Amino acid sequence: MSTKSTPPCLDLMIDGNIARITFNNPAARNAMTWPMYEELKSICDELAQNPEIRVVIFRGAGDKAFVSGSDIEQFVSLKKDEAYEKAVDQIFVSLQELPMPTIAVIEGLAVGSGLLMATACDFRISTPEARFGIPVAKTLGNCLSPSNLNWICAHLGIPMVKKMLLTAELVKAPELLASGFLYQTVDASEITEAANALATKMAVLAPITQKSSKLGIARLLRHNLPDCTDLMRETYNSQDFREGVNAFLEGRPPKWTGR
Repeated sequence: MSTKSTPPCLDLMIDGNIARITFNNPAARNAMTWPMYEELKSICDELAQNPEIRVVIFRGAGDKAFVSGSDIEQFVSLKKDEAYEKAVDQIFVSLQELPMPTIAVIEGLAVGSGLLMATACDFRISTPEARFGIPVAKTLGNCLSPSNLNWICAHLGIPMVKKMLLTAELVKAPELLASGFLYQTVDASEITEAANALATKMAVLAPITQKSSKLGIARLLRHNLPDCTDLMRETYNSQDFREGVNAFLEGRPPKWTGR
């Protein structure tokens, strides 16, 4: 079974007991539009209720990116400060709480929301040339929610998250393989086979045990999250954020003022 539509979209293919989801917006390096985010939540909610699906594999269309972030044009009309981060949080939770194991297959870039979605998966397999980061201090001047900060800090470690957020550097795959963030790095010609091998390995294991294990860890990570509404509101209401969005769309470097 497969569902495909015209990009930008998500494509879903059911291959036996494995679901394959493709972020399909290659003209924009698979940047996520808001309809794509809503489609992701709908697909995840549907798969969560399907006991026949034992593993889900996510990947980007083409070889340039897993997901390169959010479509910047949708920020132009953003009105309600932290509301965007809170809305995206709920979509990421639906991915994090899929009851079956998930694999992100990464070629090229996994940045911004692309890194967040890859981190929401249980395992990540990439090419050695793949690059990861959240360069918002260089691009838009926005920020992450406490839930997403907590999640990536738990998976990447605080020093690496600070490196990504405060320096806006993109980190290459070998560095993340050494830390355990990546399950495996393989050449592009072998990446589909590697993902299929891992999926097949997990698909025959006890599904209720897998569900209890991964959802138990997710609940531990969300326990006692702080309220950071003030920080998100200050960031999204700032002149710098509006400057970042406008500069990106105009193809020029932003001029930060700290206001």
